[in-house]
Amino acid sequence: MTTFQVPQRMNFAAVAPKVFKAVLALDAVARAGLDPVLVELVQIRASQINHCVYCIDYHISDARKAGETDERIYQLSAWAESSLYTARERAALALTEAVTRLPDGVPDQVYNEAAEHFGEEELAQLIALIFTVNAWNRINVTARTTPGIR
Repeated sequence: MTTFQVPQRMNFAAVAPKVFKAVLALDAVARAGLDPVLVELVQIRASQINHCVYCIDYHISDARKAGETDERIYQLSAWAESSLYTARERAALALTEAVTRLPDGVPDQVYNEAAEHFGEEELAQLIALIFTVNAWNRINVTARTTPGIR
């Protein structure tokens, strides 16, 4: 099988270490108190939407380490049609899609559904997680960060 290597544009962590460390710190704070499997599902889904191959690779690996099954990972891009996700996960994934596709806005129904499944503090953490993974996606897509390198 012949593969094509997309060239990395820059090593963002090396070129902008202070920014990289700040986003790492934000990432750590954003995920605090959230279920590790849910964290990875949210991060994979946002990364799928944003076409961030580095983040998809990274978070699938972390999801497996957190105990996520391959079947649920495979069906994540079509989660709304799948019966494998809980109502809480579905609410988080719907919010992830709305926040990631922000020009479309975050509909009241999506926000209210998430608020039914997450307390106010946990919902704030979830929102922070979503905007943080979107920041990572934008860094890694722009820099064309190579998957498999951590």
